[in-house]
Amino acid sequence: MKTIRLILPLLALAAAGGLASSARAAERATVQGILISASNDKGQTDSRLSSYEPTLRRILRFESYRFLGEGSTSVAVPAHGEISLGNGHQLEIDTERADGSTIHVKVRWTSSGSTLMSTGLVLRSGVPAVLGGPGTGHGSDVFAVILIGR
Repeated sequence: MKTIRLILPLLALAAAGGLASSARAAERATVQGILISASNDKGQTDSRLSSYEPTLRRILRFESYRFLGEGSTSVAVPAHGEISLGNGHQLEIDTERADGSTIHVKVRWTSSGSTLMSTGLVLRSGVPAVLGGPGTGHGSDVFAVILIGR
């Protein structure tokens, strides 16, 4: 009987610790999206994109970049969130898992109801990822999205 009286409080403490661990494990992820247009026309890149310009030039290889809109979402992991970027562009974000420095996501980029791209990404915290998209309808200019996870 004494053994049972000693074990019951220990089991209660262990269960409480397990619940606290589960609560901590429910991470949240913030994903920011920036809609841009990329052009081969000589010109100055929008100052709001200056910190991303080296990455944009390396990946997209265009001459200038223009900021079109942005948005963000903060969601649990795993969960579903949406980002409205403006100009009819939306991102559907499905977080799959996170480990503190990376977030595994599935992204569906739509414009006016049509899917432009569906892909999976591993976002490193604070490091921009770039999705190249379709033409804007103005010469050889294209849409692109910068994604930053935190």
